[in-house]
Amino acid sequence: MSKVATSIRRGLEEAVAYAQGQADARTYRVHVPAAIDVKAIRTRLGMTQEEFAGRFGFSVNTLRHWEQGLRQPEGPTRAYLQVIDRAPEAVQKALQAA
Repeated sequence: MSKVATSIRRGLEEAVAYAQGQADARTYRVHVPAAIDVKAIRTRLGMTQEEFAGRFGFSVNTLRHWEQGLRQPEGPTRAYLQVIDRAPEAVQKALQAA
């Protein structure tokens, strides 16, 4: 088996173990980007500032400050925005159920 195939197989096995709750959580790290382009996320979702803020629980003023570069989201908020960017439907579903 090639190095690439071995690496892919190992990654898949780790993903399955993690999904089944069998992985050692101490071996996994969360990547939170140092900066995030909030406007680009909102634009990709085709939402106005008001829609985005209301849908995901931000104040419109805070959203505007981020988009104008006056402020940057803090670490946990950057992680939340990353999840919104990658899985907006899942976030919306989770928030609707709450």
